[in-house]
Amino acid sequence: MLYKRLPILNWLPRYNSECAVGDLVAGITVGLTVIPQALAYANIAGLSTEYGLYSSFLGPIVYIFLGSCKDVPVGPSAISALMTFQAIRGYGPEYAIMLCLLTGIVMLLMGLFGLGFLLDFVSGPVASGFTSAVALIIVTSQVKDILGIKASGNTFVETWTSLFKDIHNTQGWDAMLGVVCIAVLLILRIIGTLKIEPNHESEELTTVQKLVNKFVWLIGTARNAILVIVCGFIGYSFCLNGEPPFKVIGHVPQGLPSVKLPPFGYESNNNGTLTTHSFGEIISNLGSAIIVVPLIAILENIAVCKAFANGKMVDATQEFIAIGICNIANSFVQAFPSTGSLSRSAVNNASGVRTPLGGLYTGILVILALLFFTPYFYYIPKATLAGIIIAAVIFMVEVKVVKPMWRSKKSDLLLGFATFIACLVLALEIGILVGIGINMLFILYHAARPKITVEKNLSKENTEYLMLTPDRCLIFPSVDYVRNLVTKHSLRQAIPVVIDCSHIYGADYTAATVIEILTQDFAARDQPLFFYNLKPSVCAVFEGLCPKDFVVFYNEDHIDQLLKDRSYVRKEKDVMSV
Repeated sequence: MLYKRLPILNWLPRYNSECAVGDLVAGITVGLTVIPQALAYANIAGLSTEYGLYSSFLGPIVYIFLGSCKDVPVGPSAISALMTFQAIRGYGPEYAIMLCLLTGIVMLLMGLFGLGFLLDFVSGPVASGFTSAVALIIVTSQVKDILGIKASGNTFVETWTSLFKDIHNTQGWDAMLGVVCIAVLLILRIIGTLKIEPNHESEELTTVQKLVNKFVWLIGTARNAILVIVCGFIGYSFCLNGEPPFKVIGHVPQGLPSVKLPPFGYESNNNGTLTTHSFGEIISNLGSAIIVVPLIAILENIAVCKAFANGKMVDATQEFIAIGICNIANSFVQAFPSTGSLSRSAVNNASGVRTPLGGLYTGILVILALLFFTPYFYYIPKATLAGIIIAAVIFMVEVKVVKPMWRSKKSDLLLGFATFIACLVLALEIGILVGIGINMLFILYHAARPKITVEKNLSKENTEYLMLTPDRCLIFPSVDYVRNLVTKHSLRQAIPVVIDCSHIYGADYTAATVIEILTQDFAARDQPLFFYNLKPSVCAVFEGLCPKDFVVFYNEDHIDQLLKDRSYVRKEKDVMSV
C-alpha cells in the first residue's frame, strides 16, 4: 500500500544519470512555458499577475512524491483559471486561496473514499461542450486587453455586452500589438511542427540536420517565452522615453510568497468601508464551485494522464490524492486551484521527461523568476499576454467532434450543444451541471425503456407459447413499462408466456413487486407465465416477496413438461421488437 500511495518509491531506486539529464532538460523547457502561461492565467482568473507564479512552483515539487504520471507538471490551467474567476466573482485573492484549499480537500476526500466513479457521469459530449464553451469565454475575457479597453462580466453574454459599451475607446497600439502577437504565435506553432525528414527509410539524418530539427522544435515550444521577452524589451524601450503607447502589466511584487494559513476569515477595506468575511460567508459565496471546480480539475488531470499513459492503466484514486494534496499545499503559498495541463504535459513529454522529478526543475525556475525577474515583468504588454492566451485556447474549441458525433448518435450532439449553450449563458459550474443533468435524463430514459423481443414459438409437443426477451435489467424506472408490454402481448395472443431472463443481470424491490402482481394477473385469467434462465441473484430478489405461481426453468426441454396440458393451433414463428 505504501508503494502504491508513494509512487516515488517505485522509480527512485532505479533513477540514473540518463534519467537525470532527461528530467533536467524537460523541467527547464516546461519552466520556459510555465512562466508566461502563469502570468496569463492569473489574468484569466481576475487576479494580480504574481498569483499565477505563486500557483506554479510548489505543485510540481509535491507531485514528485505522489504523482503517478511522469508527464504531468501541476500548475494553473486555462480551465481552472476561468473556473476560479467565475467562482470568486471579484471578491479578491483570499477567496481564490480558500477555493484552492477546499478544492484540495474535496479531491483528497474523493480519493480516500473511492468516489472517482463520479467522473464517469461526465460523458464525452458534455466534456466537449464544456471545453468549447470555456475556450470561447476565455477568448472573450481577453478581448478587452487586445483592444485596450475596460470591460467586465461573469458570463459570456455579460462580457460581450460590456465590451460593446466601451468598444469606441479601442486603443490602436494595443489592438495592433495583440493581433501581431497572435499571428506570430500561430506561425511559430506551425514552424515548430516542421522537421527535416530523411530521403529514404534506411538513411539517417546528419548531426547538423538533427540540430536544426531540435532548434526548430525549441523555437516552436518556447514561442510564448520568446514573445514575452521580445515584447518586454519593446515595452522597456518605450518606457525609457516616457509612457508606452500600450498598457503594460505594471508592478509585480518581487520574492516568494509568505507561507501562512489560508484566510479562513479576513477583513477587507473597500473605499474606507471595513467589511468582515467569515468562513461561513466564504463557503456560502463560493457555493457549488467547491464541488464543481475539483471535479473539473481532476477530470482535466485524468484526461492528461490517459493521453500519455501509452496503454497503461491510470490510477485515478492516486491522482485524486496527489492533486488534492498539491492544492492543499498550494493554498499555504497563496495560490489558486491547479491541475495538470495538456499543453505543459505535451511539452514535458516531447522534451524527454523520464520521471516526475522534472517538476523539481520547473518549480525551481519559477522560484528564480519570482526572486530575480519580476521587476522586468513590469514592461510586458497586456496585449501580449492576451495574445498568448487566445492563440492557445482557440484550439480547445472541439469543432472536429461535431461531424463524427452527428454520424454516430445525434442525441449526443444535442447533449454537447446544450452543455455548450448553458455554459455560455449561465455560469460554468451551472452549465456543466445542466449537461450532466440532461445526460442523466438520457440514461434514465434508456433504463426506463428497454427493448423487448417478442417471438411466437412452438414446443416439441407442438404447443404454442409466447417468448418475451427484455434486453436489460429490471429496475424501478422500467418495470411498469415492461409489465404493460407483457400484459398487452399476452392479452392479444392468449397463450402461455415465457419471459427469457438471459439479459436480466439485476433487479430491485420495485421490480420484485411488479413481478408478483404480474404473476397474480396471469393466474387470475388462468394463463401460464414462466421465467426462463433467471440468474440466481435476480431470482433471489423476486423470491424475496414469495410470489405465488412463480415458475422458473433453466432448460428448454422443460417447457414441454410445463405446457403438456395445453394445446394450441400451430402457427408460423412470428418475431418483432418493441
